[in-house]
Amino acid sequence: MLLPILWKPFTRKELKNSNKYEFHNKYTGRFNQFLFSNCVSLLIGLEQRRYHYDDPKDSTFGMDRTYTLTGILGYILYIITPAKIWFFATGGLVVALFLAIFYWKKIESQGKFGITSMITILITYNLAPLLYTKPIWVTILVVTTVLILIEMKEQLKTLGGKFDNNDFIILAKFLAISGIILPLLPHEIMTDFIPISPFKFWLVVVAVSAVSYLSYLLKKFIFKKNGMLITGFLGGLYSSTATTVVLARKSKQPDTALNQASASIMLATGMMFIRIYILILLFNQALARLLILPFVMLTALSFIISWLILRFEKTGKNTEISNHKHKNPLEFKTALLFAFLFVFFAVITKYVLHTFGIQGLDILSLVVGVTDIDPFLMSLFTGKYHIEMQDIARATLIAVSSNNLMKLGYALVLGDKSLRKSLVAGFTAIVIATVVIICIL
Repeated sequence: MLLPILWKPFTRKELKNSNKYEFHNKYTGRFNQFLFSNCVSLLIGLEQRRYHYDDPKDSTFGMDRTYTLTGILGYILYIITPAKIWFFATGGLVVALFLAIFYWKKIESQGKFGITSMITILITYNLAPLLYTKPIWVTILVVTTVLILIEMKEQLKTLGGKFDNNDFIILAKFLAISGIILPLLPHEIMTDFIPISPFKFWLVVVAVSAVSYLSYLLKKFIFKKNGMLITGFLGGLYSSTATTVVLARKSKQPDTALNQASASIMLATGMMFIRIYILILLFNQALARLLILPFVMLTALSFIISWLILRFEKTGKNTEISNHKHKNPLEFKTALLFAFLFVFFAVITKYVLHTFGIQGLDILSLVVGVTDIDPFLMSLFTGKYHIEMQDIARATLIAVSSNNLMKLGYALVLGDKSLRKSLVAGFTAIVIATVVIICIL
């Protein structure tokens, strides 16, 4: 009965005009699609049988055979008249009617309201048109997603319990600033005096917020124990300067593992290099290609210094950082302040370049290092200043080096005296390496 249906899409005229090789390929393709549709339908049915193995027999609409036959039914009804979708749609309505009756009786007899299995059957019924009209990877993606979602019921339930109302508000804010506001902004430069378009202006805010948001999520859901090394790792993504201040102050408390404090500060510095390079990669691919080797070397050097401090210095108690909590990474005031600083540094950078040239930019980079360098660096990465890429790379490294010296000063003033030797040696090595790279560029 099935063979004529598989054969039907090929008319007598098509068979006459096509050679034997073309006909064999077409027929084999149809047959392979039928087998593939059956296999994925059976796979979904077997997964349902495994998942509901211990449930009462009358609690589910069907198992492996039902799912496979539903997939075959959808395949047959679709290929009979693929140009007239109403035939396939009518079969879908009949299947949906049987599901509705079963669901109604299930509520009456068992008081259960779950419809996951019934939706899965409807998805199985619709695999045939998906297989015919889209690339095969789309069908595989759908089937894989269905299997994963069914198996992850308990994990998703546990994950949902970890969220609170504030987390969904933060997510809604991030979706708003990235998916609603950003696409609506124009790409034209504001004025000749401000070499930034509104789109680039807000894209910077979205990118920096995304990095901070990632750090927030990692802190809340993965790295819950707030040890010093975790603080250094995540704090470097959020703000290495703020993290250095927190860790330096913590080092003065009794029973603090001083080697962990020093190592965590160096770890935060290494994560700072990663954060900055991610921003470079997002906004200036040419600069990213130029700086990939220097940033890899500086990141590796920071991590090696952190490991050496842990390996060879005296240890102490594994200290928790109870008072270091990330602020909401998507607070409107914080984003607005960063945006204004970004525009401010864009204007200042353009003025300095116009008045003092490249030497003025180098001095500005050195001075800006004592502040939050992200807005200044973003103005370099996204602005159109008509300067060589090597000049932007040098200014970036100067600002980063100056910022590292500032963090060393914070650590020496606010931290325990025992930190001085290791931190001076570590930051000196990083600064010297940065200066060598600047001279080579």
